[in-house]
Amino acid sequence: MTQRPNSDTSRGNSRRRTTRRAFLTGAGAATLTALAGCSGGENDGGDGESGGATDTDGGTADGTDSMTESATTESSMGDSMTIFHAGSLAPPFSEAEPSFEDEYGVDVNREAKGSVASTQKITQQGRSADVLGTSDFRLIRDRILPDFGDWYAIFTTNSMSIQYREDSPGAGDISKDNWWEVLTRDDITIGHSDPAVDPGGYRAVMTQQLGKEEFNGERLYDESTYQALRDNSVVPTGTETNLEGQLESGELDYVFYYQSISSTADKPFIDLQPEVDLSQATSEYAKHYAKAEVETGSGTFTGAPIAYGMTVPNVAEAPGRGAQWVEYFASDAGRTVLEDKGLVPVDPIVVPANGEDAVPDRVMNVANAQSNLGPLEL
Repeated sequence: MTQRPNSDTSRGNSRRRTTRRAFLTGAGAATLTALAGCSGGENDGGDGESGGATDTDGGTADGTDSMTESATTESSMGDSMTIFHAGSLAPPFSEAEPSFEDEYGVDVNREAKGSVASTQKITQQGRSADVLGTSDFRLIRDRILPDFGDWYAIFTTNSMSIQYREDSPGAGDISKDNWWEVLTRDDITIGHSDPAVDPGGYRAVMTQQLGKEEFNGERLYDESTYQALRDNSVVPTGTETNLEGQLESGELDYVFYYQSISSTADKPFIDLQPEVDLSQATSEYAKHYAKAEVETGSGTFTGAPIAYGMTVPNVAEAPGRGAQWVEYFASDAGRTVLEDKGLVPVDPIVVPANGEDAVPDRVMNVANAQSNLGPLEL
């Protein structure tokens, strides 16, 4: 589909992509301020002992005989694999799937759902997946490790935006400089996904919260405007992937969701201020983003720069295939897919230094091990 942004959008996208790519390339050398991660997580059931991660080549380090090693390799590299992933990862993962299947001769089965809900499939429902991809890496760090996994990789970033129809009420008036004034009118309905199951939902609320918080002595609007935004906001769906259809049908007038979705859809959108869009991975912005907090039935979430994570859980049935999938998105082909779908790849991908020994060789060969990614504590 063809992007149809306003002039603010196209200039803003170019500036942000350049800034974030430059930061992410040199993040390890920055002076870092760690953010608090998600708190109030689930009391996950299960003992997490459904099998450890196997390295990509299926080899062993304990001198087992060749027959055992061959069986391990065959199990690790099954002819099918399962991926649980965030709804906002559906476009790039769907795009990558056919070529990945052709290259490796494997049948890829994907389940798109909010990242919180995707994580709960493993921690609460006892299900197995060979890859878990979340739009907030902290869900893996805080809820998968150490019981259901040993490592993760940060591989892409995003930002928040507002999309609308050309005939949405106020569409002729709205701009980057006044979106809160239009969205607080009496005849406006704003939609976002469910914060309890989807980071896109709690980040939508955070975006609204941050507009009333001072940044460098200024703020976009006051407390009463924030309350009016919340009064006009509804949660019609669990994940952000369904919002576009509800916007198209007229059920919603405006939606808060990821810039990657907005920029690849055939509708106008607003590219938001960096103080509210959760795009800036610097200590100054991270401290500001952390002022936002959203309480949900599945935990309390604190604002932070957006960073996506992937892991091969310990419950994986074909962990070698999972490692191949992570490796693919560290390659030129994978990064191109991410960029084509409006995301900003982390190049190279980053894994936590304290879990480096658990990372499969296939992934470690294309990753950097770091203690922090800018202000984000790994």
